[in-house]
Amino acid sequence: MTRMIFPAIALLSLGGCALQNDGTVPPVTGTVPPPAAAPAEATAADIAAIKPDATLTAAPKPAAAGTAESLDTTSAAQRAKAAQPTQPDETSKRLGSTVVSLGSPTEPGFWLKTPLVDRETSGRVTNPANGKSSAVTLIPIDGPATGGSRMSLPALRLIDASLTDLTEVDVTLEG
Repeated sequence: MTRMIFPAIALLSLGGCALQNDGTVPPVTGTVPPPAAAPAEATAADIAAIKPDATLTAAPKPAAAGTAESLDTTSAAQRAKAAQPTQPDETSKRLGSTVVSLGSPTEPGFWLKTPLVDRETSGRVTNPANGKSSAVTLIPIDGPATGGSRMSLPALRLIDASLTDLTEVDVTLEG
């Protein structure tokens, strides 16, 4: 029995460890909120009923490329609004999971281009790896619902997702 418990404890204690690219451990900046109850599945009528939030895509285009910081032209107020967690309510519906890659870094704002919607609407993406989420404007693209999606640079940065790797995110409709 002891032989079975020790490996489990060792794995659990290492589960929270993560090294940065330079081999150092990143500082602890907060806690991951407990997972909320899964929202109900969204329908086409749910998507049609919710309009996108224009303040999330109203950042100026970047002047010159260089770093992720120079390309992210969103304001501190926009980042705070996008990061603000929401409480699930009757208008919060689950759209599904999708694998995201970096969309055009010169398109400002918080958005997700995805085949999970058929019209522009408001939503939220959550990185299940760390629990961080961002409000986004959901923009339809052609393809099967199982197809991949493209996410804006500011949204990827806000949920601490890699800018160069593929990341699976959970997508919900938020009104």
